Amino acid sequence: MPSAALSTDAIVRPAWTWRLVPALLTCLAAPAFFVLMVPWLGWAFLAAGLASAWPLAAAHRRAEEPDRRIPSLVRDLSLIALGMLIVSAIPLKAELDDLGMLRFTVALGGAVLVPYLVSRFAYRDRAIRFPWRGGGRWTRFQWTWLVVVLVLGWLILPFYFITSGVYLNWPVVDTPNLIARLFVGVGAVGIWDELFFICTCFALLLRHFRFWQANVLQTIVFVSFLWELGYREWGPLLTVPFALLQGFIFLKTRSLTYVVTVHLLFDAVVFGVLVHAHNPGLLDGIFLV
Repeated sequence: MPSAALSTDAIVRPAWTWRLVPALLTCLAAPAFFVLMVPWLGWAFLAAGLASAWPLAAAHRRAEEPDRRIPSLVRDLSLIALGMLIVSAIPLKAELDDLGMLRFTVALGGAVLVPYLVSRFAYRDRAIRFPWRGGGRWTRFQWTWLVVVLVLGWLILPFYFITSGVYLNWPVVDTPNLIARLFVGVGAVGIWDELFFICTCFALLLRHFRFWQANVLQTIVFVSFLWELGYREWGPLLTVPFALLQGFIFLKTRSLTYVVTVHLLFDAVVFGVLVHAHNPGLLDGIFLV
């Protein structure tokens, strides 16, 4: 099943358009919510984004009336806004108790499910899809890239987490139960990242803008979420290229399964580093730091 982003490939998108303004305003709500943690500012950005999209979308529809393939910018931005509002309703500090994990499950699950249901049943445009079986067989390069991801993660992540102290943004995991909960939590959030930031935000933006523009916009949302989650200090030097690469890989492979696999391999290293950092001596033979 092709992604929503691929359904409008025949449309020629201009290099620059005023429609980028409401899209940028909408995406800037993410740093307001997740970096500055000022909810009213995030609401203001979302309101400004949707309000400014309305007249531009109306003018665009009138100009392109014969072409029914043109999607609605207001509708697509509203789906992104809806997802961000749901996520912003909870604190994103990592917690491994039952209530904390339930809160994450409901909020993050709702941020993916609600926009999908609104798109499917209210807007009736199937704008959000999850192409688990897309892209065909993986190439030799794709298999090689998975190995590269593991090696890069092993080389970079221990240095980042331990020398910067950001591992302290995650709870101490010093029992088998807590380690198991961390493993489930890290993996679940990694899968969710691709469902929301790539299959929802990026795919919706790609219906309106050129690849690099849509990719930069989704990266603003992606990296802002990761900041509140705990990837702080000089973390954006890692998370920005990671988010950009995930958008590029998704466009080229057309496979949600592949981008999720890349993310889970990276997160497997994150999990190992967190266990290592909170339990000195336990995994010293594996990591260099």
